[in-house]
Amino acid sequence: MSFLEVSNLKVEFDTADGVVSAVNNVNFSLDEGKVLAIVGESGSGKSQTVFAMTGLLDHNGRASGSVKFEGDEILNIPNDALNRIRAKKIAMIFQDPMTSLNPYVRVSEQMAEVLVHHKGISKSDAINQSIVMLDAVKIPEAKSRIKMYPHEFSGGMRQRVMIAMSLLCHPKLLIADEPTTALDVTVQAQIMHLMSEIQKEFGMSIILITHDLGVVAGNSDDMLVMYGGEVMELGKTEHLYANPTHPYTQGLMSAVPRLDDINEKLITIPGSPPNMMLKPIGCPFSPRCKFANDKCLSDIPVLTKVGENNQYRACHVAIESIL
Repeated sequence: MSFLEVSNLKVEFDTADGVVSAVNNVNFSLDEGKVLAIVGESGSGKSQTVFAMTGLLDHNGRASGSVKFEGDEILNIPNDALNRIRAKKIAMIFQDPMTSLNPYVRVSEQMAEVLVHHKGISKSDAINQSIVMLDAVKIPEAKSRIKMYPHEFSGGMRQRVMIAMSLLCHPKLLIADEPTTALDVTVQAQIMHLMSEIQKEFGMSIILITHDLGVVAGNSDDMLVMYGGEVMELGKTEHLYANPTHPYTQGLMSAVPRLDDINEKLITIPGSPPNMMLKPIGCPFSPRCKFANDKCLSDIPVLTKVGENNQYRACHVAIESIL
């Protein structure tokens, strides 16, 4: 059994306009010490998938299916039991460090609270351990800077603080939800390099959620491509980059600008993501897919193995027609 097993995960939200099906029968696994990247456009269900796993759905959301962590079912378990797992075994870095950190509380107080609450140690010991962790994420002069407020840090440094907080309890699984959002390209590279170093040092597994395929390359072992709340393609990152077999994956790859061709026209995927209350009957990508046929419009495709590299895709169109 894998370190993390997600089976038939489904997430729905009750709204005034009807039920929103945000995630539909998602399946994947993650081995210990590996990095899985979940990619797709905004609204594809990436974040709601991990929010369901960690019990962080909004009050109007509900999840069904199965999420097994180290062999134990954790989906929809009582909050007391889930709180013992969160932070100690599973930690999460949220998209925007400025809104995730309390702007009115010093960094020292926010970091110490994590250890006092989850480890039961004294506040002074907690602050000392927090300083050590800030040093680990390469924040200069950590001993003095820990006394600062979040707004006194740059965007990249705030993200480092968030990473340090998530590592305080030495979790086995780290979930990073768009960890490089709103950061410039140079800082993005620094953050991803830092996460790679930390992952190797602590031996953690990581789920990396992003819409930026440039972040995924070289920073993940496996890649899961989501669209319309469903898995479109799944496999080793290097294989999906070398040979994307789903039209949506190909569209995402083609939309990445190339530095070696200054005359290249920026490619986009025509159309817009689906309304999750009025999803297409068949493949959710069919209205935007240039290869779609009658079966695509009427039947939902299932993940099917293609080739010899444990690569899977959910598509009715023959690979020969796409490649």
